[in-house]
Amino acid sequence: MAEQKAKLSIKNTNVELDILSGTLGPEVVDVSSLFKTGYFTYDPGFMSTASCESKITYIDGDEGILLYRGYPIDQLARSSSFVEVCYLLLHGELPNKIEFKEFCNAINRHTMVHEQIRNFFNGFRRDAHPMAVMVGVVGALSAFYHDKLNIKDPEHRAISALRLIAKMPTIAAMCYKYSVGQPFMPPKNKMTYAENFLYMMFGTPCEDYIPNPVLARALDRIFILHADHEQNASTSTVRLAGSTGANPFACISAGIAALWGPAHGGANEAALNMLHEIGDISQIPKYIARAKDPNDNFRLMGFGHRVYKNYDPRAKVMRETCYEVLEAVGAHHDPFFKIAMELERIALEDPYFIDRKLYPNVDFYSGITLSAIGIPPNMFTVIFALARTIGWIAHWNEMISSPYRLSRPRQLYTGPTERNYVPMKTREPVS
Repeated sequence: MAEQKAKLSIKNTNVELDILSGTLGPEVVDVSSLFKTGYFTYDPGFMSTASCESKITYIDGDEGILLYRGYPIDQLARSSSFVEVCYLLLHGELPNKIEFKEFCNAINRHTMVHEQIRNFFNGFRRDAHPMAVMVGVVGALSAFYHDKLNIKDPEHRAISALRLIAKMPTIAAMCYKYSVGQPFMPPKNKMTYAENFLYMMFGTPCEDYIPNPVLARALDRIFILHADHEQNASTSTVRLAGSTGANPFACISAGIAALWGPAHGGANEAALNMLHEIGDISQIPKYIARAKDPNDNFRLMGFGHRVYKNYDPRAKVMRETCYEVLEAVGAHHDPFFKIAMELERIALEDPYFIDRKLYPNVDFYSGITLSAIGIPPNMFTVIFALARTIGWIAHWNEMISSPYRLSRPRQLYTGPTERNYVPMKTREPVS
Protein backbone atom coordinates (compact mmCIF):
# COMPACT_ATOMS: atom_id res chain seq x y z
CA MET A 1 0.00 0.00 0.00
CA ALA A 2 1.16 3.52 -0.76
CA GLU A 3 1.85 5.60 2.34
CA GLN A 4 3.12 8.75 0.64
CA LYS A 5 1.33 11.10 -1.73
CA ALA A 6 2.53 13.25 -4.60
CA LYS A 7 0.68 16.51 -5.02
CA LEU A 8 0.11 17.78 -8.53
CA SER A 9 -1.39 21.14 -9.35
CA ILE A 10 -2.75 21.63 -12.90
CA LYS A 11 -4.37 25.00 -13.52
CA ASN A 12 -7.15 25.07 -10.90
CA THR A 13 -7.07 21.33 -10.22
CA ASN A 14 -5.14 19.77 -7.33
CA VAL A 15 -4.49 16.03 -7.51
CA GLU A 16 -3.03 13.63 -4.98
CA LEU A 17 -1.27 10.63 -6.46
CA ASP A 18 0.07 7.56 -4.63
CA ILE A 19 3.82 7.02 -4.42
CA LEU A 20 4.69 3.32 -4.70
CA SER A 21 7.91 1.64 -3.57
CA GLY A 22 9.49 -1.49 -4.96
CA THR A 23 12.17 -3.67 -3.38
CA LEU A 24 14.86 -2.02 -5.56
CA GLY A 25 14.99 1.05 -7.74
CA PRO A 26 13.35 4.48 -7.60
CA GLU A 27 9.91 5.11 -6.17
CA VAL A 28 7.16 5.64 -8.73
CA VAL A 29 4.20 8.01 -8.89
CA ASP A 30 0.97 6.16 -9.67
CA VAL A 31 -0.73 8.26 -12.36
CA SER A 32 -3.36 5.64 -13.26
CA SER A 33 -6.16 7.79 -11.81
CA LEU A 34 -5.03 11.00 -13.50
CA PHE A 35 -7.38 10.52 -16.45
CA LYS A 36 -10.32 11.27 -14.15
CA THR A 37 -9.16 14.88 -14.08
CA GLY A 38 -9.19 15.12 -17.87
CA TYR A 39 -5.40 15.05 -18.15
CA PHE A 40 -2.96 12.38 -19.36
CA THR A 41 0.81 12.10 -19.05
CA TYR A 42 3.00 12.43 -22.15
CA ASP A 43 6.11 10.24 -22.20
CA PRO A 44 7.45 9.34 -25.68
CA GLY A 45 9.49 6.15 -25.55
CA PHE A 46 8.21 5.47 -22.00
CA MET A 47 11.46 6.81 -20.55
CA SER A 48 9.78 7.76 -17.25
CA THR A 49 6.88 5.31 -17.16
CA ALA A 50 6.61 1.99 -15.37
CA SER A 51 4.14 -0.02 -17.44
CA CYS A 52 3.72 -2.86 -14.97
CA GLU A 53 4.79 -4.43 -11.70
CA SER A 54 7.19 -7.35 -12.01
CA LYS A 55 9.30 -9.64 -9.83
CA ILE A 56 11.46 -11.09 -12.61
CA THR A 57 14.36 -8.85 -13.64
CA TYR A 58 15.94 -5.71 -12.23
CA ILE A 59 18.26 -3.30 -14.04
CA ASP A 60 20.18 -0.33 -12.70
CA GLY A 61 21.70 1.22 -15.82
CA ASP A 62 23.72 3.83 -13.95
CA GLU A 63 25.45 1.25 -11.77
CA GLY A 64 25.68 -1.48 -14.43
CA ILE A 65 23.52 -3.98 -12.51
CA LEU A 66 21.39 -6.76 -14.00
CA LEU A 67 19.63 -9.26 -11.71
CA TYR A 68 17.51 -12.27 -12.64
CA ARG A 69 15.19 -12.91 -9.70
CA GLY A 70 17.82 -11.21 -7.53
CA TYR A 71 20.82 -13.16 -8.86
CA PRO A 72 23.62 -11.13 -10.53
CA ILE A 73 23.95 -11.92 -14.23
CA ASP A 74 27.70 -12.61 -14.05
CA GLN A 75 27.21 -15.28 -11.34
CA LEU A 76 24.53 -17.03 -13.39
CA ALA A 77 26.53 -16.85 -16.62
CA ARG A 78 29.64 -18.31 -15.00
CA SER A 79 28.10 -20.91 -12.70
CA SER A 80 24.64 -21.83 -13.98
CA SER A 81 23.22 -23.28 -17.19
CA PHE A 82 20.60 -21.86 -19.50
CA VAL A 83 18.02 -24.50 -18.61
CA GLU A 84 18.54 -23.79 -14.91
CA VAL A 85 18.07 -20.07 -15.63
CA CYS A 86 14.86 -20.93 -17.49
CA TYR A 87 13.58 -22.63 -14.37
CA LEU A 88 14.61 -19.64 -12.26
CA LEU A 89 12.87 -17.10 -14.47
CA LEU A 90 9.69 -19.18 -14.66
CA HIS A 91 9.43 -20.26 -11.02
CA GLY A 92 11.27 -17.57 -9.10
CA GLU A 93 13.76 -19.88 -7.39
CA LEU A 94 16.70 -22.04 -8.44
CA PRO A 95 15.78 -25.74 -8.68
CA ASN A 96 17.13 -28.54 -6.51
CA LYS A 97 18.47 -31.68 -8.21
CA ILE A 98 15.10 -33.42 -8.40
CA GLU A 99 13.29 -30.33 -9.70
CA PHE A 100 16.00 -29.71 -12.28
CA LYS A 101 15.92 -33.29 -13.56
CA GLU A 102 12.12 -33.19 -13.87
CA PHE A 103 12.30 -29.85 -15.67
CA CYS A 104 14.91 -31.16 -18.13
CA ASN A 105 12.82 -34.26 -18.79
CA ALA A 106 9.74 -32.12 -19.37
CA ILE A 107 11.59 -29.97 -21.91
CA ASN A 108 12.96 -33.06 -23.67
CA ARG A 109 9.42 -34.37 -24.18
CA HIS A 110 8.63 -31.32 -26.32
CA THR A 111 11.76 -30.75 -28.44
CA MET A 112 10.29 -32.17 -31.66
CA VAL A 113 7.84 -30.18 -33.77
CA HIS A 114 4.77 -31.52 -35.54
CA GLU A 115 5.81 -33.19 -38.79
CA GLN A 116 3.40 -31.04 -40.81
CA ILE A 117 5.25 -27.90 -39.71
CA ARG A 118 7.93 -28.95 -42.21
CA ASN A 119 5.41 -28.05 -44.92
CA PHE A 120 5.36 -24.45 -43.75
CA PHE A 121 8.96 -23.98 -44.77
CA ASN A 122 8.24 -24.90 -48.38
CA GLY A 123 6.08 -21.80 -48.64
CA PHE A 124 9.02 -19.48 -47.95
CA ARG A 125 11.67 -18.41 -50.44
CA ARG A 126 15.07 -19.95 -49.79
CA ASP A 127 16.62 -16.49 -49.47
CA ALA A 128 14.03 -15.22 -46.96
CA HIS A 129 15.49 -13.73 -43.80
CA PRO A 130 15.36 -16.39 -41.05
CA MET A 131 13.54 -13.93 -38.76
CA ALA A 132 10.74 -13.63 -41.32
CA VAL A 133 10.40 -17.41 -41.26
CA MET A 134 10.63 -17.47 -37.46
CA VAL A 135 7.77 -15.00 -37.02
CA GLY A 136 5.50 -17.05 -39.26
CA VAL A 137 6.34 -20.51 -37.95
CA VAL A 138 6.16 -19.62 -34.24
CA GLY A 139 2.84 -17.84 -34.77
CA ALA A 140 1.54 -20.95 -36.52
CA LEU A 141 2.33 -23.22 -33.55
CA SER A 142 -1.09 -22.38 -32.08
CA ALA A 143 -2.64 -24.18 -35.06
CA PHE A 144 -0.81 -27.38 -34.09
CA TYR A 145 -0.80 -27.21 -30.28
CA HIS A 146 -4.25 -25.84 -29.55
CA ASP A 147 -5.05 -28.55 -27.01
CA LYS A 148 -3.55 -26.54 -24.12
CA LEU A 149 -4.37 -22.93 -24.94
CA ASN A 150 -6.66 -21.96 -22.07
CA ILE A 151 -4.61 -19.07 -20.70
CA LYS A 152 -6.61 -19.08 -17.46
CA ASP A 153 -5.48 -22.63 -16.69
CA PRO A 154 -2.05 -22.72 -14.92
CA GLU A 155 -1.36 -26.22 -16.27
CA HIS A 156 -1.99 -25.07 -19.84
CA ARG A 157 0.29 -22.07 -19.35
CA ALA A 158 3.03 -24.32 -17.96
CA ILE A 159 2.82 -26.72 -20.91
CA SER A 160 2.85 -23.84 -23.40
CA ALA A 161 5.97 -22.49 -21.69
CA LEU A 162 7.70 -25.86 -21.94
CA ARG A 163 6.73 -26.22 -25.58
CA LEU A 164 8.15 -22.83 -26.46
CA ILE A 165 11.42 -23.34 -24.57
CA ALA A 166 11.87 -26.80 -26.09
CA LYS A 167 10.82 -26.14 -29.67
CA MET A 168 12.49 -22.79 -30.25
CA PRO A 169 16.00 -24.28 -30.89
CA THR A 170 14.46 -26.85 -33.24
CA ILE A 171 12.63 -24.17 -35.22
CA ALA A 172 15.66 -21.86 -35.24
CA ALA A 173 17.88 -24.62 -36.63
CA MET A 174 15.22 -25.48 -39.21
CA CYS A 175 15.25 -21.84 -40.37
CA TYR A 176 18.99 -22.12 -40.97
CA LYS A 177 18.88 -25.53 -42.64
CA TYR A 178 16.14 -24.40 -44.99
CA SER A 179 18.14 -21.33 -46.03
CA VAL A 180 21.21 -23.41 -46.97
CA GLY A 181 19.26 -26.26 -48.57
CA GLN A 182 20.26 -28.95 -46.10
CA PRO A 183 17.92 -31.52 -44.51
CA PHE A 184 16.43 -30.77 -41.10
CA MET A 185 18.14 -32.55 -38.23
CA PRO A 186 15.88 -33.91 -35.47
CA PRO A 187 16.87 -33.08 -31.89
CA LYS A 188 18.97 -35.44 -29.78
CA ASN A 189 17.77 -35.22 -26.20
CA LYS A 190 20.85 -36.88 -24.73
CA MET A 191 22.72 -33.65 -25.48
CA THR A 192 22.56 -30.44 -23.48
CA TYR A 193 20.36 -27.59 -24.68
CA ALA A 194 23.23 -25.74 -26.39
CA GLU A 195 24.87 -28.91 -27.74
CA ASN A 196 21.57 -29.99 -29.24
CA PHE A 197 21.18 -26.66 -31.01
CA LEU A 198 24.69 -26.85 -32.46
CA TYR A 199 23.97 -30.41 -33.59
CA MET A 200 20.73 -29.37 -35.33
CA MET A 201 22.51 -26.38 -36.92
CA PHE A 202 25.68 -28.02 -38.19
CA GLY A 203 25.05 -31.76 -38.18
CA THR A 204 24.17 -33.65 -41.36
CA PRO A 205 22.96 -37.21 -42.03
CA CYS A 206 26.27 -37.89 -43.77
CA GLU A 207 28.48 -38.04 -40.71
CA ASP A 208 28.49 -37.83 -36.94
CA TYR A 209 28.68 -34.36 -35.45
CA ILE A 210 30.09 -33.89 -31.96
CA PRO A 211 29.70 -30.32 -30.66
CA ASN A 212 32.86 -28.63 -29.40
CA PRO A 213 32.37 -28.22 -25.61
CA VAL A 214 33.96 -24.75 -25.65
CA LEU A 215 31.53 -23.58 -28.31
CA ALA A 216 28.57 -25.21 -26.56
CA ARG A 217 29.45 -23.50 -23.28
CA ALA A 218 29.87 -20.17 -25.08
CA LEU A 219 26.47 -20.53 -26.71
CA ASP A 220 24.90 -21.47 -23.38
CA ARG A 221 26.33 -18.26 -21.87
CA ILE A 222 24.96 -16.24 -24.76
CA PHE A 223 21.54 -17.73 -24.07
CA ILE A 224 21.82 -16.83 -20.37
CA LEU A 225 22.99 -13.28 -21.03
CA HIS A 226 20.10 -12.65 -23.42
CA ALA A 227 17.39 -14.51 -21.50
CA ASP A 228 15.69 -11.40 -20.13
CA HIS A 229 16.18 -7.66 -19.92
CA GLU A 230 13.23 -6.22 -18.03
CA GLN A 231 10.59 -4.20 -19.95
CA ASN A 232 12.42 -3.83 -23.26
CA ALA A 233 10.62 -3.26 -26.56
CA SER A 234 9.97 -6.92 -27.38
CA THR A 235 8.98 -7.91 -23.83
CA SER A 236 6.62 -4.95 -23.66
CA THR A 237 5.19 -6.09 -27.00
CA VAL A 238 4.58 -9.59 -25.61
CA ARG A 239 2.83 -8.11 -22.57
CA LEU A 240 0.80 -5.77 -24.78
CA ALA A 241 -0.34 -8.64 -27.00
CA GLY A 242 -0.95 -10.83 -23.96
CA SER A 243 -3.22 -8.23 -22.40
CA THR A 244 -5.72 -8.88 -25.20
CA GLY A 245 -5.99 -12.54 -24.16
CA ALA A 246 -4.06 -13.74 -27.22
CA ASN A 247 -2.55 -17.22 -27.04
CA PRO A 248 1.13 -17.48 -25.97
CA PHE A 249 2.38 -18.54 -29.41
CA ALA A 250 0.86 -15.42 -30.99
CA CYS A 251 2.33 -13.26 -28.22
CA ILE A 252 5.82 -14.70 -28.65
CA SER A 253 5.56 -14.26 -32.42
CA ALA A 254 4.77 -10.58 -31.79
CA GLY A 255 7.84 -10.39 -29.56
CA ILE A 256 10.00 -11.91 -32.30
CA ALA A 257 8.73 -9.30 -34.77
CA ALA A 258 9.63 -6.49 -32.35
CA LEU A 259 13.05 -8.02 -31.69
CA TRP A 260 13.82 -8.01 -35.40
CA GLY A 261 14.45 -4.25 -35.41
CA PRO A 262 18.13 -3.20 -35.73
CA ALA A 263 17.80 -0.93 -32.69
CA HIS A 264 16.83 -3.93 -30.56
CA GLY A 265 17.70 -7.53 -31.37
CA GLY A 266 19.47 -6.73 -34.62
CA ALA A 267 22.25 -4.81 -32.87
CA ASN A 268 24.80 -7.64 -32.93
CA GLU A 269 24.17 -8.26 -36.62
CA ALA A 270 24.57 -4.52 -37.23
CA ALA A 271 27.85 -4.55 -35.28
CA LEU A 272 29.21 -7.35 -37.44
CA ASN A 273 28.07 -5.61 -40.63
CA MET A 274 29.97 -2.53 -39.44
CA LEU A 275 33.17 -4.58 -39.08
CA HIS A 276 32.72 -5.84 -42.63
CA GLU A 277 32.17 -2.26 -43.81
CA ILE A 278 35.45 -1.16 -42.18
CA GLY A 279 37.08 -4.02 -44.05
CA ASP A 280 40.70 -3.58 -42.99
CA ILE A 281 42.51 -2.59 -39.83
CA SER A 282 44.16 0.30 -41.70
CA GLN A 283 40.71 1.86 -42.22
CA ILE A 284 39.88 2.05 -38.51
CA PRO A 285 41.24 5.62 -37.94
CA LYS A 286 38.95 6.92 -40.70
CA TYR A 287 35.89 5.33 -39.10
CA ILE A 288 36.88 6.48 -35.62
CA ALA A 289 37.10 10.02 -36.97
CA ARG A 290 33.67 9.66 -38.54
CA ALA A 291 32.24 8.40 -35.24
CA LYS A 292 33.60 11.49 -33.48
CA ASP A 293 32.33 13.89 -36.15
CA PRO A 294 29.00 15.38 -34.97
CA ASN A 295 28.07 16.13 -38.59
CA ASP A 296 28.51 12.53 -39.72
CA ASN A 297 25.61 10.08 -39.26
CA PHE A 298 27.97 7.12 -38.91
CA ARG A 299 28.05 5.54 -35.47
CA LEU A 300 29.98 2.61 -34.08
CA MET A 301 27.54 -0.25 -33.57
CA GLY A 302 28.03 -2.38 -30.48
CA PHE A 303 29.34 0.45 -28.30
CA GLY A 304 27.38 2.08 -25.50
CA HIS A 305 23.86 1.14 -24.47
CA ARG A 306 20.56 2.96 -24.07
CA VAL A 307 20.00 1.54 -20.59
CA TYR A 308 23.52 1.09 -19.24
CA LYS A 309 25.18 4.45 -18.68
CA ASN A 310 28.14 2.60 -17.21
CA TYR A 311 29.64 -0.70 -18.39
CA ASP A 312 27.17 -3.32 -19.67
CA PRO A 313 27.36 -6.02 -16.93
CA ARG A 314 26.85 -8.72 -19.56
CA ALA A 315 29.79 -7.50 -21.64
CA LYS A 316 32.53 -8.57 -19.21
CA VAL A 317 31.41 -12.22 -19.23
CA MET A 318 30.77 -12.07 -22.96
CA ARG A 319 34.27 -10.66 -23.55
CA GLU A 320 35.86 -13.60 -21.68
CA THR A 321 33.69 -16.03 -23.61
CA CYS A 322 34.56 -14.33 -26.90
CA TYR A 323 38.29 -14.76 -26.31
CA GLU A 324 37.79 -18.43 -25.29
CA VAL A 325 35.98 -19.11 -28.56
CA LEU A 326 38.54 -17.25 -30.69
CA GLU A 327 41.26 -19.34 -29.05
CA ALA A 328 39.32 -22.60 -29.55
CA VAL A 329 38.74 -22.03 -33.26
CA GLY A 330 42.13 -20.41 -33.91
CA ALA A 331 40.65 -17.15 -35.16
CA HIS A 332 42.95 -14.72 -33.35
CA HIS A 333 44.96 -14.12 -36.50
CA ASP A 334 41.96 -13.69 -38.79
CA PRO A 335 42.02 -10.13 -40.27
CA PHE A 336 38.33 -9.68 -39.54
CA PHE A 337 38.72 -10.42 -35.84
CA LYS A 338 41.82 -8.23 -35.69
CA ILE A 339 39.60 -5.30 -36.71
CA ALA A 340 37.24 -6.10 -33.84
CA MET A 341 40.02 -6.36 -31.28
CA GLU A 342 41.59 -3.09 -32.40
CA LEU A 343 38.24 -1.32 -32.13
CA GLU A 344 37.83 -2.77 -28.65
CA ARG A 345 41.29 -1.48 -27.63
CA ILE A 346 40.54 2.03 -28.88
CA ALA A 347 37.14 2.17 -27.16
CA LEU A 348 38.69 1.13 -23.84
CA GLU A 349 41.60 3.61 -24.07
CA ASP A 350 40.44 6.63 -26.08
CA PRO A 351 39.26 9.50 -23.80
CA TYR A 352 36.46 10.32 -26.28
CA PHE A 353 34.83 6.91 -25.73
CA ILE A 354 35.70 6.71 -22.03
CA ASP A 355 34.20 10.14 -21.25
CA ARG A 356 30.99 9.20 -23.05
CA LYS A 357 30.99 5.68 -21.60
CA LEU A 358 30.87 4.18 -25.08
CA TYR A 359 32.24 0.84 -23.96
CA PRO A 360 31.85 -2.34 -26.02
CA ASN A 361 28.50 -3.89 -25.11
CA VAL A 362 27.17 -7.44 -25.16
CA ASP A 363 26.13 -7.12 -28.81
CA PHE A 364 29.69 -6.33 -29.90
CA TYR A 365 31.15 -9.44 -28.28
CA SER A 366 28.25 -11.77 -29.01
CA GLY A 367 28.37 -10.91 -32.71
CA ILE A 368 32.08 -11.73 -32.87
CA THR A 369 31.55 -14.92 -30.87
CA LEU A 370 28.64 -16.19 -32.96
CA SER A 371 30.59 -15.47 -36.13
CA ALA A 372 33.58 -17.43 -34.81
CA ILE A 373 31.29 -20.35 -33.96
CA GLY A 374 30.21 -20.38 -37.60
CA ILE A 375 26.74 -18.89 -37.29
CA PRO A 376 25.95 -16.49 -40.18
CA PRO A 377 24.94 -12.90 -39.36
CA ASN A 378 21.35 -13.30 -40.55
CA MET A 379 20.91 -15.93 -37.81
CA PHE A 380 22.14 -13.67 -34.98
CA THR A 381 18.72 -12.23 -34.17
CA VAL A 382 17.22 -15.72 -34.37
CA ILE A 383 19.66 -16.80 -31.66
CA PHE A 384 18.58 -13.77 -29.64
CA ALA A 385 14.91 -14.73 -30.07
CA LEU A 386 15.66 -18.29 -29.02
CA ALA A 387 17.29 -17.05 -25.80
CA ARG A 388 14.77 -14.29 -25.05
CA THR A 389 11.79 -16.66 -25.39
CA ILE A 390 12.12 -17.68 -21.73
CA GLY A 391 12.03 -14.04 -20.65
CA TRP A 392 8.99 -13.37 -22.81
CA ILE A 393 7.08 -16.39 -21.56
CA ALA A 394 8.01 -15.65 -17.93
CA HIS A 395 6.68 -12.10 -18.23
CA TRP A 396 3.58 -13.28 -20.09
CA ASN A 397 2.88 -15.89 -17.42
CA GLU A 398 3.46 -13.37 -14.62
CA MET A 399 0.96 -10.99 -16.18
CA ILE A 400 -1.70 -13.61 -16.93
CA SER A 401 -1.35 -15.08 -13.41
CA SER A 402 -2.34 -11.76 -11.82
CA PRO A 403 -5.19 -9.30 -12.35
CA TYR A 404 -4.37 -7.26 -15.46
CA ARG A 405 -5.94 -4.77 -17.81
CA LEU A 406 -6.05 -4.48 -21.55
CA SER A 407 -3.12 -2.24 -22.45
CA ARG A 408 -4.40 0.86 -24.21
CA PRO A 409 -1.90 3.77 -24.35
CA ARG A 410 -3.21 7.31 -24.81
CA GLN A 411 -1.93 9.84 -27.30
CA LEU A 412 -1.35 13.55 -27.78
CA TYR A 413 -3.44 14.26 -30.87
CA THR A 414 -2.00 16.92 -33.20
CA GLY A 415 -4.05 16.23 -36.36
CA PRO A 416 -6.82 18.30 -37.96
CA THR A 417 -9.81 19.40 -35.92
CA GLU A 418 -13.28 18.27 -37.01
CA ARG A 419 -14.13 19.19 -40.62
CA ASN A 420 -16.93 18.36 -43.05
CA TYR A 421 -16.65 16.01 -46.00
CA VAL A 422 -16.34 17.73 -49.39
CA PRO A 423 -17.39 15.84 -52.57
CA MET A 424 -14.47 15.09 -54.86
CA LYS A 425 -15.79 17.18 -57.79
CA THR A 426 -15.85 20.34 -55.66
CA ARG A 427 -12.46 19.93 -53.98
CA GLU A 428 -9.75 22.49 -54.65
CA PRO A 429 -6.38 21.17 -55.92
CA VAL A 430 -3.76 20.66 -53.23
CA SER A 431 -0.79 22.90 -53.97
